[in-house]
Amino acid sequence: MTQRAENPKSYPPRFANANFDIVAIASSAGGLTALNTILSALPKDFPAAIALVQHLAPQHPSLMSQILARHTALEVKEAEEGDRLTPGRIYIAPPDYHLLVNSDGTLFLSQSKQINYLRPSADVLFKSVADSYKNRAMAIVLTGTGRDGATGVEAIHEMGGTVIAQDQKSSEFFGMPNATINTGNVNYILPLDEISKTLLSLVLG
Repeated sequence: MTQRAENPKSYPPRFANANFDIVAIASSAGGLTALNTILSALPKDFPAAIALVQHLAPQHPSLMSQILARHTALEVKEAEEGDRLTPGRIYIAPPDYHLLVNSDGTLFLSQSKQINYLRPSADVLFKSVADSYKNRAMAIVLTGTGRDGATGVEAIHEMGGTVIAQDQKSSEFFGMPNATINTGNVNYILPLDEISKTLLSLVLG
């Protein structure tokens, strides 16, 4: 069953000076290092919002927001129901909750069934972002085991969005990026240290 946020409006808000309004990032095993590398290179005035799924143990509170905040100039917060996407802010899916983006730019949390034994699932986030933001959505799949994100990037691609996958050499675990690449829906396959540069170039135009 497809996960979907409610869509109270037909079109989401657009952010000024940005070619993309939302960058959705997925990571799992080895993800913390990869995320720190990318996010530390982004400026405080980054003109898009970032939504992030990192696979975490559901039985423990997450310290992800505090850890990432030490390495980036952007504001970092654990996503809450009803949060409104804001440029220069990173929203992290809470442990054991799917994170979705509504078409009015607000966030929706769900404890609906696990997808491929995962909650949060990158596929759920990516599909909601594709539905809401279409060609102004970007997905990035980083190091991790399994294939979470591969189904979601197909939705991003179909709606005209852009997909980046981390390359094999720089991935601590290549399962997730490899599954994404094998869909044929990836626009860029990049080493970790080139992702932030390309991300900035695409968003700023």
